[in-house]
Amino acid sequence: MRAKRTVTAPVTALATALACTATVAVSGNPATAAPALARAGTRTWHVGPGRTLATPSAAAAVAHDGDTVLIDAATYVGDVATWTQDDLTLRGVGGRARLRAGGRSAQGKAIWVIAGDHTRVDRVDFSGAAVRDGNGAGIRQEGVGLTVTRSWFHDNQDGILTGAAPGSDVVVRRSRFFRNGAGDGYTHNLYVGGVRSLTVTGSYLGLADAGHELKSRAARNTIVGNLITDGDATASYSIDLPNGGRSLVAGNVIVQGPHSENSALVSYGAEGFAPGSRELWVVNNTFVNRRTTGTFVRLASGSHAQLRNNLLVGRGDLTNLAGISARANRRVGSGRFVDPRAGDFRLRSGSPAIDRGVRVPRRWRARWEFVRPVGQVRRPVAGRIDLGAYERRR
Repeated sequence: MRAKRTVTAPVTALATALACTATVAVSGNPATAAPALARAGTRTWHVGPGRTLATPSAAAAVAHDGDTVLIDAATYVGDVATWTQDDLTLRGVGGRARLRAGGRSAQGKAIWVIAGDHTRVDRVDFSGAAVRDGNGAGIRQEGVGLTVTRSWFHDNQDGILTGAAPGSDVVVRRSRFFRNGAGDGYTHNLYVGGVRSLTVTGSYLGLADAGHELKSRAARNTIVGNLITDGDATASYSIDLPNGGRSLVAGNVIVQGPHSENSALVSYGAEGFAPGSRELWVVNNTFVNRRTTGTFVRLASGSHAQLRNNLLVGRGDLTNLAGISARANRRVGSGRFVDPRAGDFRLRSGSPAIDRGVRVPRRWRARWEFVRPVGQVRRPVAGRIDLGAYERRR
Protein backbone atom coordinates (compact mmCIF):
# COMPACT_ATOMS: atom_id res chain seq x y z
CA MET A 1 0.00 0.00 0.00
CA ARG A 2 1.29 3.45 -0.88
CA ALA A 3 2.36 5.57 2.10
CA LYS A 4 0.60 8.91 2.39
CA ARG A 5 2.59 12.12 2.56
CA THR A 6 3.18 13.56 6.04
CA VAL A 7 2.84 17.34 6.04
CA THR A 8 5.57 18.99 8.07
CA ALA A 9 4.86 21.87 10.43
CA PRO A 10 6.27 24.59 8.11
CA VAL A 11 4.12 23.37 5.21
CA THR A 12 1.02 23.23 7.43
CA ALA A 13 1.69 26.79 8.54
CA LEU A 14 2.02 27.88 4.91
CA ALA A 15 -1.29 26.20 4.05
CA THR A 16 -2.98 28.08 6.89
CA ALA A 17 -1.44 31.36 5.80
CA LEU A 18 -2.61 30.79 2.26
CA ALA A 19 -6.15 29.83 3.24
CA CYS A 20 -7.48 33.29 2.47
CA THR A 21 -6.47 32.83 -1.20
CA ALA A 22 -8.35 29.54 -1.59
CA THR A 23 -12.04 28.91 -2.03
CA VAL A 24 -14.12 26.05 -0.74
CA ALA A 25 -15.63 24.08 -3.63
CA VAL A 26 -19.39 24.54 -3.20
CA SER A 27 -22.41 24.31 -5.45
CA GLY A 28 -24.46 27.33 -6.39
CA ASN A 29 -23.27 30.91 -6.83
CA PRO A 30 -19.45 31.17 -6.56
CA ALA A 31 -19.86 34.62 -5.05
CA THR A 32 -21.35 33.02 -1.95
CA ALA A 33 -18.44 30.63 -1.42
CA ALA A 34 -17.04 30.72 2.09
CA PRO A 35 -13.35 31.45 2.82
CA ALA A 36 -11.31 28.28 3.13
CA LEU A 37 -9.97 27.10 6.43
CA ALA A 38 -6.99 24.77 6.67
CA ARG A 39 -8.21 21.20 6.12
CA ALA A 40 -11.87 22.31 5.97
CA GLY A 41 -13.55 20.81 2.90
CA THR A 42 -11.99 20.97 -0.54
CA ARG A 43 -10.23 24.04 -1.85
CA THR A 44 -9.13 25.74 -5.03
CA TRP A 45 -5.53 26.93 -5.22
CA HIS A 46 -4.42 29.52 -7.78
CA VAL A 47 -0.89 29.24 -9.18
CA GLY A 48 1.07 31.61 -11.38
CA PRO A 49 3.72 34.31 -11.66
CA GLY A 50 3.02 37.07 -9.18
CA ARG A 51 0.72 34.92 -7.06
CA THR A 52 1.47 33.67 -3.56
CA LEU A 53 1.85 30.20 -5.06
CA ALA A 54 4.12 31.00 -7.96
CA THR A 55 4.69 27.44 -9.24
CA PRO A 56 2.84 24.13 -9.43
CA SER A 57 5.34 22.52 -7.04
CA ALA A 58 4.37 25.09 -4.40
CA ALA A 59 0.77 23.92 -4.74
CA ALA A 60 1.84 20.29 -4.49
CA ALA A 61 3.28 21.07 -1.06
CA VAL A 62 0.02 22.44 0.39
CA ALA A 63 -2.89 20.83 -1.46
CA HIS A 64 -5.02 18.12 0.13
CA ASP A 65 -7.25 15.33 -1.14
CA GLY A 66 -10.05 16.56 -3.37
CA ASP A 67 -8.56 19.99 -4.07
CA THR A 68 -8.39 21.83 -7.40
CA VAL A 69 -5.20 23.53 -8.59
CA LEU A 70 -5.67 26.18 -11.28
CA ILE A 71 -2.39 27.00 -13.05
CA ASP A 72 -2.06 30.22 -15.04
CA ALA A 73 -1.06 29.76 -18.70
CA ALA A 74 2.58 30.71 -18.26
CA THR A 75 5.87 28.89 -18.82
CA TYR A 76 7.38 27.14 -15.77
CA VAL A 77 10.98 26.11 -16.38
CA GLY A 78 12.63 23.56 -14.10
CA ASP A 79 9.60 23.28 -11.83
CA VAL A 80 8.89 19.59 -11.16
CA ALA A 81 6.54 18.07 -8.63
CA THR A 82 5.30 14.92 -6.91
CA TRP A 83 1.55 14.85 -6.28
CA THR A 84 0.56 12.44 -3.46
CA GLN A 85 -3.00 13.63 -2.89
CA ASP A 86 -6.09 11.73 -4.08
CA ASP A 87 -8.92 13.13 -6.23
CA LEU A 88 -6.96 16.15 -7.44
CA THR A 89 -7.88 18.33 -10.41
CA LEU A 90 -4.86 20.04 -12.01
CA ARG A 91 -5.91 22.50 -14.73
CA GLY A 92 -4.33 25.16 -16.88
CA VAL A 93 -6.29 28.44 -16.96
CA GLY A 94 -6.33 30.86 -19.87
CA GLY A 95 -4.65 28.29 -22.11
CA ARG A 96 -2.17 25.52 -21.43
CA ALA A 97 0.23 25.80 -18.52
CA ARG A 98 3.64 25.03 -20.07
CA LEU A 99 5.99 22.91 -17.97
CA ARG A 100 9.55 22.74 -19.30
CA ALA A 101 11.82 20.26 -17.52
CA GLY A 102 14.93 22.41 -17.87
CA GLY A 103 17.19 19.52 -16.87
CA ARG A 104 15.25 18.69 -13.70
CA SER A 105 12.97 15.83 -12.71
CA ALA A 106 10.87 14.70 -9.77
CA GLN A 107 12.43 11.61 -8.13
CA GLY A 108 14.61 11.14 -11.21
CA LYS A 109 11.46 10.07 -13.11
CA ALA A 110 9.33 12.82 -14.61
CA ILE A 111 8.16 16.43 -14.67
CA TRP A 112 5.19 15.28 -12.61
CA VAL A 113 5.13 12.07 -10.59
CA ILE A 114 1.48 11.43 -9.75
CA ALA A 115 1.33 9.07 -6.77
CA GLY A 116 -2.22 9.92 -5.71
CA ASP A 117 -5.34 8.19 -6.95
CA HIS A 118 -8.01 9.47 -9.36
CA THR A 119 -6.21 12.51 -10.73
CA ARG A 120 -7.50 14.77 -13.51
CA VAL A 121 -5.05 16.77 -15.63
CA ASP A 122 -6.42 19.35 -18.06
CA ARG A 123 -4.71 21.87 -20.39
CA VAL A 124 -1.11 21.27 -19.33
CA ASP A 125 1.90 21.09 -21.69
CA PHE A 126 4.84 18.86 -20.70
CA SER A 127 8.17 18.90 -22.54
CA GLY A 128 11.86 18.16 -22.17
CA ALA A 129 11.76 15.34 -19.62
CA ALA A 130 15.04 13.42 -19.69
CA VAL A 131 16.59 11.37 -16.88
CA ARG A 132 19.65 9.22 -16.43
CA ASP A 133 17.64 5.98 -16.70
CA GLY A 134 16.48 7.08 -20.16
CA ASN A 135 12.73 6.99 -19.48
CA GLY A 136 11.97 10.48 -18.25
CA ALA A 137 8.26 11.23 -18.70
CA GLY A 138 5.99 14.20 -18.84
CA ILE A 139 3.81 12.30 -16.36
CA ARG A 140 4.83 9.19 -14.45
CA GLN A 141 1.57 7.73 -13.15
CA GLU A 142 2.00 5.63 -10.00
CA GLY A 143 -1.45 5.96 -8.44
CA VAL A 144 -4.76 4.43 -9.50
CA GLY A 145 -6.85 6.29 -12.07
CA LEU A 146 -5.72 9.09 -14.37
CA THR A 147 -7.74 11.27 -16.76
CA VAL A 148 -5.86 13.59 -19.13
CA THR A 149 -7.66 16.07 -21.37
CA ARG A 150 -6.58 18.87 -23.74
CA SER A 151 -2.91 18.39 -22.81
CA TRP A 152 0.32 18.19 -24.80
CA PHE A 153 3.33 15.89 -24.33
CA HIS A 154 6.32 16.47 -26.57
CA ASP A 155 10.09 16.13 -26.73
CA ASN A 156 10.23 13.88 -23.66
CA GLN A 157 11.79 10.45 -23.39
CA ASP A 158 8.26 9.18 -22.66
CA GLY A 159 5.09 11.22 -22.97
CA ILE A 160 3.10 9.41 -20.28
CA LEU A 161 4.50 6.35 -18.54
CA THR A 162 2.29 4.40 -16.13
CA GLY A 163 2.83 1.58 -13.71
CA ALA A 164 0.93 -1.70 -13.60
CA ALA A 165 -1.84 -1.04 -11.06
CA PRO A 166 -4.50 -3.67 -11.92
CA GLY A 167 -7.36 -1.48 -10.64
CA SER A 168 -6.33 1.61 -12.58
CA ASP A 169 -8.24 3.17 -15.47
CA VAL A 170 -6.37 5.60 -17.74
CA VAL A 171 -8.34 7.97 -19.97
CA VAL A 172 -6.84 10.33 -22.58
CA ARG A 173 -9.04 12.72 -24.57
CA ARG A 174 -8.32 15.55 -27.00
CA SER A 175 -4.59 15.54 -26.30
CA ARG A 176 -1.39 15.62 -28.36
CA PHE A 177 1.69 13.39 -28.12
CA PHE A 178 4.56 14.11 -30.48
CA ARG A 179 8.35 13.76 -30.80
CA ASN A 180 8.61 11.68 -27.65
CA GLY A 181 11.09 8.82 -27.37
CA ALA A 182 14.78 8.54 -26.55
CA GLY A 183 15.61 6.84 -29.85
CA ASP A 184 16.24 3.50 -28.15
CA GLY A 185 12.99 1.74 -29.10
CA TYR A 186 12.02 1.31 -25.43
CA THR A 187 10.46 4.75 -24.92
CA HIS A 188 7.23 5.89 -26.53
CA ASN A 189 4.72 8.67 -27.05
CA LEU A 190 2.30 6.93 -24.67
CA TYR A 191 3.26 3.84 -22.68
CA VAL A 192 0.65 2.29 -20.38
CA GLY A 193 1.51 -0.65 -18.14
CA GLY A 194 -0.68 -3.50 -16.93
CA VAL A 195 -3.64 -1.42 -15.80
CA ARG A 196 -7.31 -2.38 -15.89
CA SER A 197 -8.21 -0.19 -18.88
CA LEU A 198 -6.95 2.42 -21.32
CA THR A 199 -9.24 4.71 -23.32
CA VAL A 200 -7.81 7.11 -25.93
CA THR A 201 -10.17 9.26 -28.03
CA GLY A 202 -9.96 12.43 -30.10
CA SER A 203 -6.18 12.63 -29.78
CA TYR A 204 -3.13 13.05 -32.01
CA LEU A 205 -0.11 10.77 -31.60
CA GLY A 206 2.80 11.21 -33.97
CA LEU A 207 6.49 11.51 -34.80
CA ALA A 208 7.77 9.12 -32.12
CA ASP A 209 11.55 8.65 -32.11
CA ALA A 210 12.14 4.91 -32.74
CA GLY A 211 9.50 3.88 -30.20
CA HIS A 212 5.80 3.23 -30.65
CA GLU A 213 3.17 5.90 -31.09
CA LEU A 214 1.02 4.07 -28.51
CA LYS A 215 1.91 1.04 -26.42
CA SER A 216 -0.46 -0.49 -23.89
CA ARG A 217 -0.41 -3.57 -21.69
CA ALA A 218 -3.88 -2.79 -20.31
CA ALA A 219 -6.39 -5.61 -19.87
CA ARG A 220 -8.93 -3.54 -21.87
CA ASN A 221 -8.12 -1.02 -24.59
CA THR A 222 -10.48 1.39 -26.33
CA ILE A 223 -8.65 3.38 -29.03
CA VAL A 224 -11.27 5.26 -31.04
CA GLY A 225 -11.35 8.34 -33.27
CA ASN A 226 -7.68 9.36 -33.20
CA LEU A 227 -5.05 10.49 -35.71
CA ILE A 228 -1.89 8.39 -35.37
CA THR A 229 0.84 9.28 -37.84
CA ASP A 230 4.60 8.81 -38.13
CA GLY A 231 5.28 11.65 -40.56
CA ASP A 232 8.95 11.35 -41.49
CA ALA A 233 9.96 10.02 -38.06
CA THR A 234 11.43 6.61 -37.27
CA ALA A 235 8.55 5.32 -35.15
CA SER A 236 7.96 1.59 -34.79
CA TYR A 237 4.40 0.28 -34.37
CA SER A 238 1.57 2.77 -34.60
CA ILE A 239 -0.34 0.77 -31.97
CA ASP A 240 1.31 -1.96 -29.93
CA LEU A 241 -0.82 -4.14 -27.63
CA PRO A 242 1.93 -6.59 -26.71
CA ASN A 243 -0.04 -8.67 -24.20
CA GLY A 244 -3.36 -8.70 -26.02
CA GLY A 245 -6.37 -7.78 -23.91
CA ARG A 246 -9.98 -7.11 -24.83
CA SER A 247 -9.40 -4.34 -27.33
CA LEU A 248 -11.22 -2.09 -29.77
CA VAL A 249 -9.28 -0.15 -32.42
CA ALA A 250 -11.92 1.79 -34.33
CA GLY A 251 -12.44 4.96 -36.35
CA ASN A 252 -8.78 5.93 -36.37
CA VAL A 253 -6.67 7.36 -39.18
CA ILE A 254 -3.36 5.49 -38.86
CA VAL A 255 -0.50 6.52 -41.15
CA GLN A 256 2.78 4.60 -41.19
CA GLY A 257 5.59 6.74 -42.52
CA PRO A 258 8.26 5.72 -45.03
CA HIS A 259 10.96 5.62 -42.34
CA SER A 260 9.10 3.50 -39.80
CA GLU A 261 11.39 0.93 -38.21
CA ASN A 262 8.68 -1.75 -38.19
CA SER A 263 6.55 -2.80 -41.13
CA ALA A 264 3.37 -3.45 -39.08
CA LEU A 265 0.92 -0.70 -38.17
CA VAL A 266 -1.02 -2.50 -35.42
CA SER A 267 0.58 -5.29 -33.41
CA TYR A 268 -1.37 -7.58 -31.06
CA GLY A 269 0.08 -10.15 -28.64
CA ALA A 270 3.69 -9.91 -29.83
CA GLU A 271 5.14 -10.39 -26.33
CA GLY A 272 2.78 -13.14 -25.21
CA PHE A 273 -0.80 -12.95 -24.01
CA ALA A 274 -1.54 -12.01 -20.42
CA PRO A 275 -4.25 -14.06 -18.68
CA GLY A 276 -7.66 -12.87 -19.84
CA SER A 277 -9.19 -11.92 -23.15
CA ARG A 278 -7.55 -12.28 -26.56
CA GLU A 279 -10.45 -10.52 -28.30
CA LEU A 280 -9.57 -7.76 -30.75
CA TRP A 281 -11.94 -5.79 -32.98
CA VAL A 282 -10.42 -3.58 -35.67
CA VAL A 283 -13.29 -1.59 -37.17
CA ASN A 284 -13.68 1.33 -39.60
CA ASN A 285 -10.08 2.51 -39.57
CA THR A 286 -8.30 4.20 -42.45
CA PHE A 287 -4.86 2.59 -42.66
CA VAL A 288 -2.17 4.24 -44.77
CA ASN A 289 1.18 2.51 -45.34
CA ARG A 290 3.87 4.68 -46.91
CA ARG A 291 6.52 1.95 -46.74
CA THR A 292 7.02 -0.35 -49.71
CA THR A 293 5.94 -3.42 -47.69
CA GLY A 294 4.00 -4.02 -44.54
CA THR A 295 1.25 -5.68 -42.54
CA PHE A 296 -1.69 -3.58 -41.45
CA VAL A 297 -2.69 -5.76 -38.47
CA ARG A 298 -0.08 -8.22 -37.18
CA LEU A 299 -1.56 -10.87 -34.90
CA ALA A 300 0.05 -13.41 -32.60
CA SER A 301 -1.12 -16.99 -32.96
CA GLY A 302 -4.19 -17.54 -30.80
CA SER A 303 -5.65 -14.07 -31.39
CA HIS A 304 -9.44 -13.84 -31.61
CA ALA A 305 -9.61 -10.98 -34.09
CA GLN A 306 -12.43 -9.45 -36.08
CA LEU A 307 -11.49 -7.07 -38.92
CA ARG A 308 -14.38 -5.04 -40.32
CA ASN A 309 -14.90 -2.06 -42.63
CA ASN A 310 -11.30 -0.90 -42.81
CA LEU A 311 -9.76 1.03 -45.71
CA LEU A 312 -6.23 0.12 -46.78
CA VAL A 313 -4.03 2.59 -48.64
CA GLY A 314 -0.61 1.47 -49.87
CA ARG A 315 1.14 -1.85 -50.03
CA GLY A 316 0.96 -4.67 -47.55
CA ASP A 317 -1.19 -7.51 -46.31
CA LEU A 318 -4.29 -6.93 -44.21
CA THR A 319 -3.03 -9.45 -41.64
CA ASN A 320 -0.48 -12.21 -41.22
CA LEU A 321 -2.75 -14.97 -39.88
CA ALA A 322 -4.90 -17.26 -41.99
CA GLY A 323 -8.47 -17.94 -40.92
CA ILE A 324 -9.09 -14.56 -39.29
CA SER A 325 -12.64 -13.21 -39.55
CA ALA A 326 -12.32 -10.31 -42.00
CA ARG A 327 -15.22 -8.64 -43.83
CA ALA A 328 -15.66 -5.48 -45.91
CA ASN A 329 -12.02 -4.41 -45.81
CA ARG A 330 -11.05 -2.68 -49.04
CA ARG A 331 -7.89 -1.34 -50.62
CA VAL A 332 -8.26 2.08 -52.27
CA GLY A 333 -6.05 4.72 -53.84
CA SER A 334 -5.28 8.02 -52.14
CA GLY A 335 -7.34 9.85 -54.75
CA ARG A 336 -10.51 8.66 -53.02
CA PHE A 337 -9.98 11.13 -50.16
CA VAL A 338 -10.52 14.88 -49.87
CA ASP A 339 -6.88 15.92 -49.38
CA PRO A 340 -4.62 13.08 -48.21
CA ARG A 341 -1.43 15.14 -48.57
CA ALA A 342 -2.81 17.48 -45.92
CA GLY A 343 -3.95 14.54 -43.82
CA ASP A 344 -7.64 14.92 -44.72
CA PHE A 345 -8.94 11.38 -45.19
CA ARG A 346 -12.63 12.18 -45.45
CA LEU A 347 -14.31 10.42 -48.35
CA ARG A 348 -14.87 12.17 -51.66
CA SER A 349 -18.15 11.96 -53.49
CA GLY A 350 -18.29 8.82 -55.56
CA SER A 351 -15.84 6.89 -53.41
CA PRO A 352 -16.28 3.09 -53.59
CA ALA A 353 -16.11 3.11 -49.79
CA ILE A 354 -19.52 4.75 -49.43
CA ASP A 355 -22.31 2.43 -48.21
CA ARG A 356 -20.06 -0.63 -48.43
CA GLY A 357 -19.74 -1.49 -44.75
CA VAL A 358 -21.23 -4.37 -42.77
CA ARG A 359 -22.91 -4.11 -39.40
CA VAL A 360 -20.96 -4.85 -36.25
CA PRO A 361 -22.24 -5.36 -32.70
CA ARG A 362 -23.04 -2.08 -30.98
CA ARG A 363 -20.28 -2.31 -28.41
CA TRP A 364 -17.63 -2.66 -31.14
CA ARG A 365 -18.68 0.22 -33.40
CA ALA A 366 -16.63 3.29 -34.27
CA ARG A 367 -18.63 5.91 -32.37
CA TRP A 368 -16.20 8.81 -32.81
CA GLU A 369 -14.43 10.58 -35.66
CA PHE A 370 -11.23 12.59 -35.25
CA VAL A 371 -11.52 16.35 -35.85
CA ARG A 372 -8.45 18.51 -36.46
CA PRO A 373 -6.46 19.87 -34.75
CA VAL A 374 -7.45 17.76 -31.72
CA GLY A 375 -10.98 16.66 -30.98
CA GLN A 376 -13.79 14.30 -31.76
CA VAL A 377 -17.37 14.27 -32.99
CA ARG A 378 -19.98 11.56 -33.03
CA ARG A 379 -19.89 9.47 -36.16
CA PRO A 380 -23.27 9.95 -37.85
CA VAL A 381 -25.60 7.12 -38.71
CA ALA A 382 -26.86 7.61 -42.26
CA GLY A 383 -28.08 4.48 -43.99
CA ARG A 384 -25.56 1.74 -44.64
CA ILE A 385 -22.23 2.41 -42.98
CA ASP A 386 -19.26 3.68 -45.04
CA LEU A 387 -15.82 2.10 -44.91
CA GLY A 388 -12.94 3.80 -43.13
CA ALA A 389 -12.64 6.37 -40.36
CA TYR A 390 -15.19 8.88 -41.71
CA GLU A 391 -18.84 8.66 -42.61
CA ARG A 392 -19.60 10.89 -45.57
CA ARG A 393 -22.15 13.59 -44.69
CA ARG A 394 -25.10 13.42 -47.06
